[in-house]
Order: sequence, then structure tokens, then C-alpha cells
Amino acid sequence: MTKISGLNEFGRIKTVAVRTPAEAYVSEDKITTEWQALRFYEAPVLEAAHQEHGALVAILSAAGAEVIEMEGGGALTLDSIYARDALLASPKGLILCNMGRASRCAEPTRNAALLKALGFEIAGEVKAPGTIEGGDLIWLDDNTLAVGEGPRTNAEGIRQLKEILGEAIEVHVVPLPAPGHPEDVFHLMSMISPLDADLALVHSPLMPESFVGWLKQRGVELIDVPEEEFIPMGCNVLALGPRNVVMLDRLPKTKARLEAAGCVVQTYRGDEISRKGEGGPTCLTRPLVRE
Repeated sequence: MTKISGLNEFGRIKTVAVRTPAEAYVSEDKITTEWQALRFYEAPVLEAAHQEHGALVAILSAAGAEVIEMEGGGALTLDSIYARDALLASPKGLILCNMGRASRCAEPTRNAALLKALGFEIAGEVKAPGTIEGGDLIWLDDNTLAVGEGPRTNAEGIRQLKEILGEAIEVHVVPLPAPGHPEDVFHLMSMISPLDADLALVHSPLMPESFVGWLKQRGVELIDVPEEEFIPMGCNVLALGPRNVVMLDRLPKTKARLEAAGCVVQTYRGDEISRKGEGGPTCLTRPLVRE
């Protein structure tokens, strides 16, 4: 079996799963049929989406990551390009989420089957009435998991997750604000992106004081995203390794703050694959092995 290791959000990525626009968006007809119901801001342009995703994959590969491109098919929607949400990598193997958005319910089984065929072990599954999504799950280290409780991840899902993980894992629950519309998304990773063991990018106005205090007790320094760059997903930053990050382009103030903190920053154009569906680089990737 393929061993999952490096359970944090900042170690050097060795293996990562993605789903390309060819497998998620598929065709202009599929995009036209789905984009409004899924509350995309606009219909993605397929050819430009291919180019953008290819550039992001090239950044991942250049950083030394093995990139697994998962197949699509079945009942998957445009949202399936956001590969993080359907699964959690854990010390015991992959955990299938039960998606808080009903239209994404086919993704966990599909993604797990594809990765199981490549040798990844399955540890368990969160089932209804529990809901949980990967964007609400952040490993701080091999034994500590922060979980956002909100519209996509509920208390029963967290209870089941704790049961699967076992008592050796500390689970810190973070209450999340409700989005403006029940179909919109606000994940824990919407307001925090770990950059190193002692550094994270955050949007402080939405962070519960208890969560901020918990992070500071752990010795984590917090960099604030400028207010005007929060909605454009300035807080959604993927660590390729410690203080080596990739983020959306055209967020100059956030980029400058990251560089001032000693981060190496690469950017990608995500108009079609990120901005229109509101999912940045953390959403587009499911890291499986870090070191």
C-alpha cells in the first residue's frame, strides 16, 4: 500500500492529486448546463481553463511533486475540479467525506476508488446525517487537526471523523460564519492557509478569538490578508514546501506581505479554474504525501 505521510499543510509536497478541466468541465455543453445552478460567477471558458490548470500542474511538478490526474465521469459536476474537498488524508489512510453540497455527493466514492487502485488505503467514511468537506480540514502536524464547523461540515460529521481518527489525534473545532447564501461556500481554508510550522496567512476579522489564541499558543505567527484582497481569494495559498507557496495572480499586497515574511511566491492565472468557481490552489489540490 502507498503510505500517506507528512500530515501538515506546509511540508514539501511529494504526491498530490488533481482533476483537470478535461475531466471536470469536459465540454462547453456541460459548462453551459451546470454553471448557473452551481453558482459559478460566470461560465468557465474551456480552452483557457486547460491552459491555466496546465500552468498550475507545471508549478507542482517543478517543485518535485508527483501529480496524479484523476479521471472524471459519472455524476461528477464542474465542482469536481476542486479535488481537496472529497477526501481527507489521515495516518490510517484516506477518509471519504460526505459532502455538505448535495450535488457533489458522487465525488468521494469516485476519488477514493481511483486512488485505492493506485495503492492508497481507505481508512473509513463519514456517512449521513454527518457532513464534512476537505476544505474545512487542516492538519497542523501529524497529531493535530483543525476542523471548521459550519454549513458544509456539521457536528455529526466531526463526531464520526474523530471516531475514525482515534484518540491519538487532537481535533480542534473552529466555528465558522454562515455564507450569504446556503449554496455558497465558506470553508476553514477560506480564512487560513498554513505556510510553515510557525507561520500562517489569515483573515483576522472572521477568525474566532479562541482559534487565534490556540494558534498563537502553538507558536504560529499570523500574517493578515489585506481586506481588499480577501474576497478575491488572497487567503487561499498553497504551500509547496515551508515558505514556498503558490497563489492566484493580481493580489500584489498579499504577495508582498508573504515575501516580507520570507516566503518564495509563485502565481498562476486562475480566472477560469479559480475565480469563476471560487476555489483557489488549496481547493484544486489534494496533497497525499508531504515530507
